[in-house]
Amino acid sequence: MTPGKACELALRTILLPRDTNSSGSIFGGIILSHIDMAGVVPARKLAPKKQFVTVAMDKVVFHEPVFVGDLVSLYTTVLEVGRTSIKIQVDVTAIRGGDMSTGELQVTEAVVTYVAVDADRNATPIE
Repeated sequence: MTPGKACELALRTILLPRDTNSSGSIFGGIILSHIDMAGVVPARKLAPKKQFVTVAMDKVVFHEPVFVGDLVSLYTTVLEVGRTSIKIQVDVTAIRGGDMSTGELQVTEAVVTYVAVDADRNATPIE
C-alpha cells in the first residue's frame, strides 16, 4: 500500500470550559486525546475491519494555546504504511472564538503510530 500525501479533515470540535487548565487555556491532555482520535480515522479508512492501538505519539509540538470557544480542526496525512503499523501526521488548527474571518492558526502538531491488532492484541497485518 502506498500512503497518500493528501491532508484530510478528520475531526472538528469546539472545546468547553471543563477542558481548561489552571492557566485558562485548554489542557494539553485534551488536545492529545483529540489528536489520538483524529489520527486513527485514516487508519480505519485504510483497513476498516481492523482494530488499531496507539503505540507512539512523536514530535508533539504545542505552537499556540487553544482557548474556550475556539473552533478546533484536526487534519491528518498518512506518512507511512508498514506491514502492521501506520504513521499519521496530525495538524491541529484553531479559529479563535469561532470567528471564521480570522482564518486558521496552527496550534499543535504530532506524528502518531498505530498498530493493527487481533482479538488477543497481537500485531496483525493491515492488508
